[in-house]
Amino acid sequence: MACAEGHQPTVTPPPLKVVMVITGLGTGGAEAMLEKLIGALSPAFAPQVVSLTNLGEVGPRLQQRGVVVTALAMRPGRPSLAALWRLTHLLRRLRPDVVHTWMYHADLLGGIAARLAGVPAVLWGVRHSNLDPALNKRSTLRVMRACALLSRRVPTRITCAATRARDAHVAAGYAAERMVVIPNGFDLDRFRPDACAREEVRAELGLPAAAPLVGMVGRFDAQKNHAGFAQAAAFLLQQQPDVRFLLAGSGVDVDNAVLMGWLKAAGVAAACVLLGRREDVPRLMAALDVLVLPSLGEAFPNVLGEAMACGVPCVACDVGDCAEIVTDAGRVVPAGDMRALAVAAAELLALAPAERAALSRAAQADVRRRFEIGTVAARYQDLYLQMTHR
Repeated sequence: MACAEGHQPTVTPPPLKVVMVITGLGTGGAEAMLEKLIGALSPAFAPQVVSLTNLGEVGPRLQQRGVVVTALAMRPGRPSLAALWRLTHLLRRLRPDVVHTWMYHADLLGGIAARLAGVPAVLWGVRHSNLDPALNKRSTLRVMRACALLSRRVPTRITCAATRARDAHVAAGYAAERMVVIPNGFDLDRFRPDACAREEVRAELGLPAAAPLVGMVGRFDAQKNHAGFAQAAAFLLQQQPDVRFLLAGSGVDVDNAVLMGWLKAAGVAAACVLLGRREDVPRLMAALDVLVLPSLGEAFPNVLGEAMACGVPCVACDVGDCAEIVTDAGRVVPAGDMRALAVAAAELLALAPAERAALSRAAQADVRRRFEIGTVAARYQDLYLQMTHR
């Protein structure tokens, strides 16, 4: 039947094809953000994922959700011409509208491969904010410098997870005019206050129900500063002998001789519970009274937003965008000052119940207003559309 005069049939454009290239799919901030972003994209976007190395823990979860994930089996930290060739060949076959890369090695190889494959839009993703040679591998910094040299030729745009990350990379030679800050986002259905989890976790770990519980969640890495945590815990334990400490993250377990040495030397090992990598981080967060972040370098640490979404006040060192995340819903102390970290944690633990409840509500409201994953995903979608002129 012919269409009525003056009316045209509606044509639905095909989904915009986005191939996300990441160095690996283990447990980390970038990997977690990629997984959350894919889950929040609208049906107008068709994502696929390429890991330069392996599937890690995140890859199988994405596959279970129907996302096509390809692993190129590159040796970690070893960019190669063979990997570049395989990735270029794959992108020529997939013909994406946008290639979105995550972290330095993926920015370098993924960006070059995308241009060789004729991809019209390339989005780099920068996660670091501290480029101190003492806290980064030399190979990582070499790749970063190579990206800086190519930043005016390869990427269409460059996203940074934090304002300080942008500033640090502009100072290192990145093209300032191509950079845009988009923060991490959080799934508020997963991270929320949970009184039952608070009781259950403490019972499972054999902790007194009334004991103040201070947590640190993060992988064992120099920038996370577990050595500094041991010092802060010692200061806090002197002021409040009944406090207990929960530590979780890859490599954070009793088999880590270096970490155990720090805790024993500080005299806090008996007050600590080390859980290693866990899949139930929302439960653990909800069980805490205070989360501390003693890091020497961060961009936008996910753990702060996750804890705040659970109504847990945070004490963070002033690195990356921690001060902009925590605002008035916690405390921020000078980077590296572990005594100040302990004093601030003690102040939060000493708050009256009404004050703690008000701080908890403020933290939740702030995360919902600024960092809810749907809001953050919409900013990425707008950027994809801008780059492809749709």
